[in-house]
Amino acid sequence: MPSRCPFPMLIQTLPTDTIHRIAAGEVIDSLAAVVRELVENSLDAGATRISIALHPEQWHVRVTDNGSGIAPEDLPHAARPHSTSKIRHSDDLSQIRSLGFRGEALHSLAQLGQLDICSCRQMPDAGTGWQMVYDANGEPGEPVSVAIAPGTTVTVTGLFEQWPARRQALPHPAQQLRAIQLTLQNIALCHPHVTWQVEHNSKAWLTIWPSASAKSLLPQLVRGVMEGDFRDVAVGNSERVPESGWKQSALHQPASNAQMNPQLNSQLTLGLPDRVHRRRPDWVKVAVNGRCVRLPELEQTILGSLRRSLPRDRFPVAFLHLQLPPRSVDWNRHPAKSEIYLRDLPLWQQALQDAIATALTLAPEGSQLMAESDRTRNVLQAAEAQGQYLVPRQIDLSADSATVSTPASLFDGQDLESPKAEARRPTLPLRAIAQVHNTYIAAEHPSGLWLIEQHIAHERVLYEQICDRWECVPLAQPLVLGALTEAQRSQLERLGIVPEVFGDRLWAVRVAPALLKLREDCGAALLELSLGSDLQTAQVATACRSAIRNGMPLSLPEMQQLLDQWQQTRAPQTCPHGRPIYMALEETSLSRFFRRHWVIGKSHGIT
Repeated sequence: MPSRCPFPMLIQTLPTDTIHRIAAGEVIDSLAAVVRELVENSLDAGATRISIALHPEQWHVRVTDNGSGIAPEDLPHAARPHSTSKIRHSDDLSQIRSLGFRGEALHSLAQLGQLDICSCRQMPDAGTGWQMVYDANGEPGEPVSVAIAPGTTVTVTGLFEQWPARRQALPHPAQQLRAIQLTLQNIALCHPHVTWQVEHNSKAWLTIWPSASAKSLLPQLVRGVMEGDFRDVAVGNSERVPESGWKQSALHQPASNAQMNPQLNSQLTLGLPDRVHRRRPDWVKVAVNGRCVRLPELEQTILGSLRRSLPRDRFPVAFLHLQLPPRSVDWNRHPAKSEIYLRDLPLWQQALQDAIATALTLAPEGSQLMAESDRTRNVLQAAEAQGQYLVPRQIDLSADSATVSTPASLFDGQDLESPKAEARRPTLPLRAIAQVHNTYIAAEHPSGLWLIEQHIAHERVLYEQICDRWECVPLAQPLVLGALTEAQRSQLERLGIVPEVFGDRLWAVRVAPALLKLREDCGAALLELSLGSDLQTAQVATACRSAIRNGMPLSLPEMQQLLDQWQQTRAPQTCPHGRPIYMALEETSLSRFFRRHWVIGKSHGIT
């Protein structure tokens, strides 16, 4: 190696005590693991463009990046065991800021195949690139100067050649390609600014273009979705912090007074339940500091929070990316770093539940929908004000206006006020203007026209009200139910309704859910509840039976009242069965359909 190269020594062998504290183990167990380890090194080097060449039948992988490159003095040490530039001593294990830190990946690759590294430093230190081949012990051969662009290319050939039994135990190449695709999708979500180009047997196989965020990247990864189907919400406290930074992590504080650090930008990207859902929970992903990990507690929090917002047996699309202080995460748990220790997990579960609640509102404060509504209204007003045709913008009504009959209020006896009035949610300026087929409420909004199905909107209102205030009240006169099985009696008892023997195969009930007490079909409703599997199913059935029916006429005040209360629910996109409640006809779509271009004169053929 020429002595004129000015690069400092970066890669060093770790001390013995640090090596003993590392969760060592086999990290290369498949082609996907090879790709994972190499692209993580590229990302640690600051790469924004990564190219991968795969030849599974030849057990050949090549990864090329445009990162900072490896200094010539460091190349001889790159594949030696426990040699790394990421940490120096055991104290650094609690301050991990990089994706890699163990110094095992390249050494393992040298043992499993023929390892070749070509690298050139980035400007202003760029000079000649150097190529080095390593033996099975990670010892380097003679360096060879090469003409390459700044960055690094790592090539591994003949993987597992010395272990034929191990090769045979690995999945079919098609399954390995699928594992590589999933690995790259997970990494791309965490690093959306990176361009990914993958070849399979010298043919283009996968390309992922850079995006501003995970939200804008997801349509490239999930078939049939659009960016507008997702909503980004911050996870954690939004309070400001001192410019000096956080002296102590929120996860080290007691849960009662802990605060999240908004500067770390932890974020949830959630597919709206009325638009996006899947057959399997394969797109519920959790990442921490740039790497997808398995955190079943947070995954179950997502699934549980959306259980009554999705259709039956459907699962959400959600990506949670926690950006945490290094001392709050212990990566030294699993050789593949897919499992971690996370401090104060209950705190993050609560923060995640709050974030999901925010995402499910129709228009969170400061959201793009709110901004677009205001912007559309301003554009319409400005266009009208600049018009040159000074004619009255009124409709001449030669006939008397039709009157609207107002039946007895459908909400009499039902308190539609939110049980949590102290935490009112932001609402859209929806104004009820008509009822279509006594089924849909037509509502005007600055961004267009919305249609809301009245039955399931009311069902959502009642369901959340029932969940918050489930109560069984005494009946003025007991109801007699017949032919109850043991399972039905047990279900009623779980709901707080205890059947009493009243005769041969007859049982009397003296209490009922408050919403069902005054209904004529209260007995039939109790039989329906007895067939449920749990309390939540019973609450859904009660809400469905108690909600107004489609085909029932409503007055404008009643429609407006229902819209106002529906917007205040926690999950207004769908009913408890997962059906979409509303359809939005945006002003932009209406303008395109009616070919309205807002150019005075031109649209009338005047030149």
